[in-house]
Amino acid sequence: MTLEEYFATGPPRERPIFEAVMAHLSTLGPVHVEPVSVGIFIKKSGTFVQLRPMTRWVALSFQLPRRVLHPKIARKPTTYGRLTYHVVNLRGPEDVDEQVCAWLSESYQAVP
Repeated sequence: MTLEEYFATGPPRERPIFEAVMAHLSTLGPVHVEPVSVGIFIKKSGTFVQLRPMTRWVALSFQLPRRVLHPKIARKPTTYGRLTYHVVNLRGPEDVDEQVCAWLSESYQAVP
């Protein structure tokens, strides 16, 4: 599936959120974008960021080498191996703020 095919079927808020996330990730280095039926997976050597559309927001999940407790974290962080998975609910591109970008940068560095 291409990005255009993916965005043709989803809610209109998804593309601006995706573009805001990608604007930051593109400053960090190369990534591979894989649109699938359930969302968009963003990969380095493996998936390190996922964008999944929900009814009223897009769930941004990312992995960090530590557990973060912050009001923006929407679900209980889950640890698998050396990485902890976190979720932030994004209602619009403005939610991809300095804090979220810092977590995305940390996630990019944590994944080989």
